[in-house]
Amino acid sequence: MTSFKSFQLELDTRHDKYERLVKLSRDITIESKRTIFLLHRFTSAPNGEEVLNESEIKLDAVRRKIKQVAQELIGEDMYQFHRAISPGLQEYVEAVSFQYFIKTRSLISVEEINKQLIFTAEDREETTNTTSNSHDKQPHTWSLKVTPVDYLLGVADLTGELMRLCISSVGNGDIDTPFELSQFLRQIYDGFTFIGNTGPYEVSKKLYTLKQSLAKVENACYTLKVRGSEIPKHMLADVFSTKTELIDQEEGLS
Repeated sequence: MTSFKSFQLELDTRHDKYERLVKLSRDITIESKRTIFLLHRFTSAPNGEEVLNESEIKLDAVRRKIKQVAQELIGEDMYQFHRAISPGLQEYVEAVSFQYFIKTRSLISVEEINKQLIFTAEDREETTNTTSNSHDKQPHTWSLKVTPVDYLLGVADLTGELMRLCISSVGNGDIDTPFELSQFLRQIYDGFTFIGNTGPYEVSKKLYTLKQSLAKVENACYTLKVRGSEIPKHMLADVFSTKTELIDQEEGLS
């Protein structure tokens, strides 16, 4: 009977930890989405640097949440709790890669993302009561590694944000960005096609969405190249929105 009670205690502790990680993952997802919404204002804001600085503050807050996840996982096998934290990590990858693209016009690597997720004792925050009770002596550094699958899924979601950036850029009179984005998205799509059906199921499922985003951006470039001189700049965004709706309807029928 004593053995069963110890098993119950262990399972309850693990379940409670899992639930705490799910809540932290939701917070990470919400804050990352807010950062993405903020970054979409970059094309229309009078001072883009202010938007980038504000987004960095928001991402720092997200990283503090990720640090709490890392502290919860001290002494644990991360893959046993991966399902709880994966949605948040994917959204964080999407947000940080979107910011990185706006700054550098290139794709951030998974190594660079993981470098930002190494936390030192100087950044020590208040931890949960459970964590402090179960670990009397904390190590000097905490880290949480984004897995290759989470990175790929986050980059696949990034393509949807880049498609929206393309449409909003044209609406603000920026004609060069769509062609730049088209080339960038084509490179990402080519990279994903190398993985094909050999990778995880979630990655191959995202390939269809990625292809949709690429088609919409290429369609915008086609319209700019062929009919750009005919359509007033303030009407281009409306034309693209109509065309993307037609593409969605055609794909739904097929």
